[in-house]
Amino acid sequence: MFKVHAVAAHRLPQLLRQMPKAELHIHIEGSLEPELIFALAQRNGVALPYASVEALRAAYAFTNLQSFLDIYYAGASVLLHEQDFYDMAWAYFERAAADHVVHAELFFDPQTHTERGVPMETVIHGLHRACVDAKAQLGVDAQLILCFLRHLSEEAALLTLQEALPFKDKFIGVGLDSSEVGHPPEKFTQVFALAKAHGLHLVAHAGEEGPPAYIWSALDVLHVERIDHGVQAIHDPVLMQRLAKDRVPLTVCPLSNQKLCVFPNLADHNIAQLLDAGLCVTINSDDPAYFGGYMNDNFVQTFAATGMNAQQAYALARNSFEASFVSETQRQHWLHELKVCFEGFVEHDD
Repeated sequence: MFKVHAVAAHRLPQLLRQMPKAELHIHIEGSLEPELIFALAQRNGVALPYASVEALRAAYAFTNLQSFLDIYYAGASVLLHEQDFYDMAWAYFERAAADHVVHAELFFDPQTHTERGVPMETVIHGLHRACVDAKAQLGVDAQLILCFLRHLSEEAALLTLQEALPFKDKFIGVGLDSSEVGHPPEKFTQVFALAKAHGLHLVAHAGEEGPPAYIWSALDVLHVERIDHGVQAIHDPVLMQRLAKDRVPLTVCPLSNQKLCVFPNLADHNIAQLLDAGLCVTINSDDPAYFGGYMNDNFVQTFAATGMNAQQAYALARNSFEASFVSETQRQHWLHELKVCFEGFVEHDD
């Protein structure tokens, strides 16, 4: 790997902010800020159970994944029309561009919307239109990954996939999210096999609150290409060896893990251990509107809390491109940009 020169501690946050990076674990509904929730509620005549933006933000005191999901689904209730989905995604892309995110793979949860009577095409067209405009106007390359809600049945997931397949040219893969504990990956064997048969990429949340066994199932039963979260792998040495050997990407979300009490203190996060063990770890924001930080917030706060260095920053950014579902030509272009950024920063630092 490219050898990174030492960077002065006071300069490291600037490097973290400026380096090009890819975001591979962002729930677009989780980027819906309280201000936009209230604006869309007013536009669409939706009544909210909160009196103000401040009251809604004050409710973001989560004790676990489920306490977050309850508010998450309430916030999504304001999304009714194609323009709503466009506006939500566009707000994220503006923040991503400011954070030097050059590539983003956005999770979206169609069942959250179709169960409320919002047509599948409304969801996908709004989000896809924003992706196209983000590339043209902001220089942010973006793709969509359709996620199934694991607290619902596999039958519901199969219906969702069938409903989405006419728009297959507008998303690149499928994922699995929502309440993890009690809903192991093997619950969704058929729908992932069908998605694979249609040429879609496969990813799944596993090992956030669930055990390492869920990561094994995601790999060996669902045959996923990436593990979203995966931090519980640290408790299974054989799994750690497997993940390192096969370079299975882990899309880790530090501020999310802290907010949901997976790690009560950011300083206790195991991301450095995972990285030092040779795993293809990446940093991501998960649900940034709810967890207190977008990409650069996650990088800067995690590095400040854990004492990671510039070499580890380079590894994490490089891993984000290595793990992306992009062409090799595009990947090499971004890796070159990353190297140039670090070289220029070190020269300036000297």
